[in-house]
Amino acid sequence: MLCGSSSTISVKTPSVCLIASNSQSATMSWDIAASISTLLTVEDIAKAAKEPPTPDAPTPVLALSAQARSKGYDSVCLPLTTEKWKKRWTEMCLLPSGVDADADMAAEQRAEAWRAKPGFLLDEVTITQLVEAEGVTALISEWLELDAADDWVRHDAEIALQQELAYASYLNIQTVILPPPRSREHVSSYARTVNACLKNSHLYLSVRLPIYNPSALDGHLSPISSPPLSGALLPGSTPSTPRLVIPEDRGTEATSGNLDATWEMWDAIRSICDYNTRLSLTLDLTPPLPVKSGLLSKWKAEPIQHLFLPSSTFIANTKGYPVLPKGTQSFIRESMTHRPVIVLSGANSGIHNKGGELAYSQYLRHLEKTSPAVQAALTSGTVENFAQGYLDYLQAPLQPLMDNLQSVTYQTFEQDPVKYHNYEEAIFQALVDWPGEEKIILCVAGAGRGPLVARSLSAIERSGRDAFVYAVEKNPNAYITLQGRKEAEWGDQVTLLFGDMRFIEVPEKADILISELLGSFGDNELSPECLDGAMRFLKSDGISIPSSYTAHLAPLSSSKLYNEARAGKDEKKSVETPYVVMFQAVNILSGDGGGTNGRCGPQIQECWEFEHPRRDAALDERTGLPLTNSHNARSAKLDFFIPHAGVLHGLAGYFEAVLYGNIGLSIHPHRKDRISKDMLSWFPLFFPFKEPMYLPSNSELKVSIWRLTNQRQVWYEWHAEAFMNVVGAPSADNDVPMPSPRSASASFGNGGSIFGSPGRSPSPFVDGNDGAFDRRSFRRDSVDLGGGGSRLVKISHTSLHNPGGRSSWIGL
Repeated sequence: MLCGSSSTISVKTPSVCLIASNSQSATMSWDIAASISTLLTVEDIAKAAKEPPTPDAPTPVLALSAQARSKGYDSVCLPLTTEKWKKRWTEMCLLPSGVDADADMAAEQRAEAWRAKPGFLLDEVTITQLVEAEGVTALISEWLELDAADDWVRHDAEIALQQELAYASYLNIQTVILPPPRSREHVSSYARTVNACLKNSHLYLSVRLPIYNPSALDGHLSPISSPPLSGALLPGSTPSTPRLVIPEDRGTEATSGNLDATWEMWDAIRSICDYNTRLSLTLDLTPPLPVKSGLLSKWKAEPIQHLFLPSSTFIANTKGYPVLPKGTQSFIRESMTHRPVIVLSGANSGIHNKGGELAYSQYLRHLEKTSPAVQAALTSGTVENFAQGYLDYLQAPLQPLMDNLQSVTYQTFEQDPVKYHNYEEAIFQALVDWPGEEKIILCVAGAGRGPLVARSLSAIERSGRDAFVYAVEKNPNAYITLQGRKEAEWGDQVTLLFGDMRFIEVPEKADILISELLGSFGDNELSPECLDGAMRFLKSDGISIPSSYTAHLAPLSSSKLYNEARAGKDEKKSVETPYVVMFQAVNILSGDGGGTNGRCGPQIQECWEFEHPRRDAALDERTGLPLTNSHNARSAKLDFFIPHAGVLHGLAGYFEAVLYGNIGLSIHPHRKDRISKDMLSWFPLFFPFKEPMYLPSNSELKVSIWRLTNQRQVWYEWHAEAFMNVVGAPSADNDVPMPSPRSASASFGNGGSIFGSPGRSPSPFVDGNDGAFDRRSFRRDSVDLGGGGSRLVKISHTSLHNPGGRSSWIGL
């Protein structure tokens, strides 16, 4: 079920920064909305400096901050430095080649003195007082090229970055937005610098990236004017949309690949930074968003802290008021689950006729209010509303046979009207369908505090049948509550039996056996093992409610859950433990069908099924119990198609149960609203992987999972392998295995294929159909698919997780 142990595996994440503390959706309710910040420019500050100071606003920055608050903004964002800093740095560090040797030497001496003791002059910074920095997010100088091809430029840019971060830290600024990476070829240098800064400071760093490379769509969409990469920010100008230098795969799918390239760069940066929790994203929404939602869905699983939104992105509606294009509207509505800080720039530029500056922020508040995620979270009775405080929060599953639940846990479960309504309907229908006129015996196995007993009595009354209820419970504390309810409510309609359902003896066998032993994966709270014992007191023609349940899996990406899993006290065990989680910042990586010859299954696939009563188990004639638990072992091997590049962090587990007839329970994302909408009792199960695994576009993922058991425990083991489909001539004996796309990325600089050899290959950064591949295919680590030399080539795999139940198990 959704929770139930008072001990959880990880602590909730602290606030990311002062102005964005409301972005921690896992710990807060929707009472606090996403923040809207205004971007102040150097020109704004210079203009305010011409105004006479006031006692409440003695400096230009304080005056502008007060004006922003009066206009309803939650915070301000501004550049940390002025043009004079850029001019001094450029004159020191960017030397013309051989024009004036004496001047060059003098500049180099100044540069060396600066490198030895980096520091600003007064007129090179925009903020000088601690009070000015309150509620401010600082923009690091955009012109710093941390991924420059020139080693010396890159070296001096890193020193300048560290100098700016040190000054921001001195002013107690909590979060800074870094200049964007511009070259995929040198993104590792950018990431190394960012990682060094994370190690050497306590600031929260946010990497600014366009949501996709806008140059990829030049000629397809309206052009976006942008200064050269090395150009200066003019006074008063806002940060331009970065144009990324992406060496193109020369196939016909290069455009789609470049749409994905910025995410690939982000993945490289956060991987090199080891998923540091102080590293986040600032997504630039300047370019119009592509229609293909698959290209955008991967951002849902990333730590988005800011959305950069210039007024030029808005278009005028029929009345002249600013609105956003539909693609941008949809993305912002979906992104509200992150509670981002929306950095609005140019709202006072007057480029739209109606509404003035306030129209932009009012429109963004409208998008928030109409966000499906926000509406669901604010609607009483929905699982999204109920789950506030548990979003992306890891919880240990229950140990129902080892532990006695607390009353508050039972109370939490009993708040679910949908589950108990469906149970009552299933019991009612079973009573109506029961043949004959004799008294019908019902047995509630695992009665808890009595909700199913009460629902059984209600169903009996509605059906008009003559029936009697036995209630079995092993928790001595809950048994006291049952005694109280029998005395106050149920009377002689119910007989209470104290003991473990696997071993207790009952006065008579039941016609209908009712239980609520299901877990988030169906069987993960030992429903099969418990009901093995309870079946002893079910008649041969009796009915079990539930009658069956199935477990389902899907591959997911979530940097938040990956970090949470490895934050446990014992990381080796915590990354091999399944957790109950209400998913929020996750992306399901798989698509429906697809793959080689259509061999892959749906997006979410069934693993196995349990049915009750089970007719084929070998039983001990003396006890009526199974001789071993081997009949409850299961395994599954599932093939998933990965249409868009992503990173595998774990597996999402769901269940679906048939109670009776066509009445059921489900947390399957595609079916739950039709079967048990707004059911609260179960969150999904998360199976983490120790190491993230990159999956290229159009790859295939083979997942293996086992439910294993001995006489004392039940546990799960899981493993995954990734493959790429390669089309070419039959393999030769001396062929070598295909390298992984990640390790082959360096060969892009040669202008050839991603594998550094002649010919064309399906780019791992390309979505859509597989391209032709006319190099030789490979024999080792590959699977021949037949027809034209097509074969799957293995590109990666995980280790086997939790072998022998070494890290996590459920006790019998």
